[in-house]
Amino acid sequence: MSFSFLRSLAAIAAVVVAWPACAQQMPPPSGGPPPAPPFGMPINIAQAVKATEAAVAEAKRINRNMGIAIVEPSGELVYFYKMDGAPYSAHQLAIGKALTSARFRRPSRGFQDQIAKGNTYFLTFNVVAAPGGLVLVSEGKLIGAIGVSGGTGDEDEEVAKSGLATIK
Repeated sequence: MSFSFLRSLAAIAAVVVAWPACAQQMPPPSGGPPPAPPFGMPINIAQAVKATEAAVAEAKRINRNMGIAIVEPSGELVYFYKMDGAPYSAHQLAIGKALTSARFRRPSRGFQDQIAKGNTYFLTFNVVAAPGGLVLVSEGKLIGAIGVSGGTGDEDEEVAKSGLATIK
């Protein structure tokens, strides 16, 4: 067997073993993250544009050129906006942060925090483990996620929060 095949097999096994903990629907133990919200109707284009406009306004206010991605709960891209002068990496990172938040139904920062705590099995997940990805919840239901890249992690997350604030 090739090394590539064995590495892929190990990654799949790690995901299968860890998946129940990530997809758990019961209330978490004390101090854990809140339970993930149920799915709602996917975000529509009008909501995505409104969230993006708010995020762009905040990015301009802090003088950062960024990429902003909006995805539906499955992680499929609904809307993307790249500001002039945004780093070349902003495109893929913003989409990756949104995808991470949507698929795992939690902020992308959480993966960075877990890896920093030494929980290295999160490295086997196909995620962007950096701040800037947030779930979009409307009426208590997850409708998608926003991902932002182009500044520091904290700046990315603050800009994402501006977009999140438009979702009711």
